[in-house]
Amino acid sequence: MLGITDYGAFCAAILLFLALPGPGTFTLLTSTAKGGLRGGAAATAGVIVGDQVLLWLAVAGVAAVLAAHPAWFRAIQFAGAAYLVWIGLRLVFAKEGAALPIRIEPRHYARQAFFITLLNPKAIVFYMAFFPLFIDPLRHQGLLTFGVMALTIAVLSAVYALGLCLLADAVTVQVKAHRRLARWLERLAGVWLVGFGLKLGIA
Repeated sequence: MLGITDYGAFCAAILLFLALPGPGTFTLLTSTAKGGLRGGAAATAGVIVGDQVLLWLAVAGVAAVLAAHPAWFRAIQFAGAAYLVWIGLRLVFAKEGAALPIRIEPRHYARQAFFITLLNPKAIVFYMAFFPLFIDPLRHQGLLTFGVMALTIAVLSAVYALGLCLLADAVTVQVKAHRRLARWLERLAGVWLVGFGLKLGIA
C-alpha cells in the first residue's frame, strides 16, 4: 500500500510500540494528574510532534548514518539509559512530600513532552532502526509514502494517548485522596524506570 511493505503490520507495530511502558507514558500520566485533561492533551501534542521530528530525521538519512556508525548509536542508547536510571532513582528515594524529580508545570506540558520524546531511547530505536523496515524499495512513492506513514503514526498516537489521559483523569481524584498510595505509585514508577534503563544499558 503506497510503498508500505505491510500496512496492517505497520499499524500493529505502532500500537505495540505505544503500549510498551516508557518515559512518554509516564509524562502523559503525570501531566494529566497535574493539569487534568487539558494538561494531558498538551502533553499528547508534544509527544506527537516529537515523534514526527524523529520520523522525518529518519527519512532525511539519520538511520543510514547510525547504521554506518554503530558506536554512535550505542552512545545514544547508553546516554538515554543513564538518564532513565537517574530519574528513577530520584523517584525511589525522594523524601515524603518532596517535589517530583521531573518538573512538569502548567504552560510547559507540551514542551517537556516534546523533549522527553526526542530523548526517549525506545522512540529512537523504533524510528532509526525499525521504521525503515516497512518501506518497500520497489513501490516506494517518495514523500507520499512517508506522508502516509507519518499521518498514520500521528492518528494512532493521538487516539492511544488521549485514551490513556482519559483513564488517568478518571482515577486521579482517588489517587490524590490517598497520599500514601500516591507515594508508592511514584516509587513503583521509579523502580520501573531504573529497570528499563538498566535493560537498555546492558542490551
